[in-house]
Amino acid sequence: MNNIEEITKYFPLNIYNLLTETFKQNAEILQTLQEIRIRSGRPIILKLRQVDILIQYNVSQTEIIQILEKICENSIYAYKNQICKGFITIKGGHRVGITGSAVVENGRVINMKYITSLNFRIAREILNCSNKVLSQIINIEDNSIYNTLIVSPPGKGKTTILRDSIRQISNGIDSIKFRGLTCGVVDERGEIAAMYQGVAQNDIGIRTDVIENVSKSYGMKMLIRSMAPEVIACDEIGSSEDVEAIKEAISSGVKGIFTMHGKSLEDIKNNKEIYNLIESKQIEKIIFL
Repeated sequence: MNNIEEITKYFPLNIYNLLTETFKQNAEILQTLQEIRIRSGRPIILKLRQVDILIQYNVSQTEIIQILEKICENSIYAYKNQICKGFITIKGGHRVGITGSAVVENGRVINMKYITSLNFRIAREILNCSNKVLSQIINIEDNSIYNTLIVSPPGKGKTTILRDSIRQISNGIDSIKFRGLTCGVVDERGEIAAMYQGVAQNDIGIRTDVIENVSKSYGMKMLIRSMAPEVIACDEIGSSEDVEAIKEAISSGVKGIFTMHGKSLEDIKNNKEIYNLIESKQIEKIIFL
């Protein structure tokens, strides 16, 4: 993992040296590293795919603030909206989760004080990981796609496969004479495109437009009105508002790829709103990971 410096540069010297030494001693860590968890008064935890590695160093509250200030380029106020949503996207598409004492007004988080934990979630693109499922998603005869729902438990790769599917559908696939389609992505939590200062840190294709930091339902409607996508995509649908927006998109002739949490058809049936999309044949393909 060559881009680990994109993350470690935010840490104070003591933590930076500890992490660098750990990675030097065991370079294989970088191949499966998923998260670096920093908690005030507690050890640093490196979360790998199958195991956690503890670094015995108690992080101080001052160091937490120092890290946050570096992430925010010494202007925490400028990042207030992102902090209130619980995460900041940094260069490289990595996301930093933030927890602390929330200040709530009228049921909405308006500020976060006494920051106690930071979770650096490592971004990884796996190009062409969608090759296997694309044969089910793409409709070659119409140079289009089937309305598709990708289902998997958390952490099993549905967002990664969704991202790569969008990339290939947007670019086109010469080997099967598939022409690229205009795609619209609603990136509510910044996990698909991972925008940093207006630039997508992940490759989502040459014909893809992204709207982020809005609800999926509102974002879908905005994209249809403003960018006329042929394909629309969003991650982790579930609410009645999401489903209504999907119905509106499909009735407008827009195709869609969506994901949801689940393990089986029973999990889909438990969400009556989404299952209605399937019963009405508006979702044409279901892919379980």
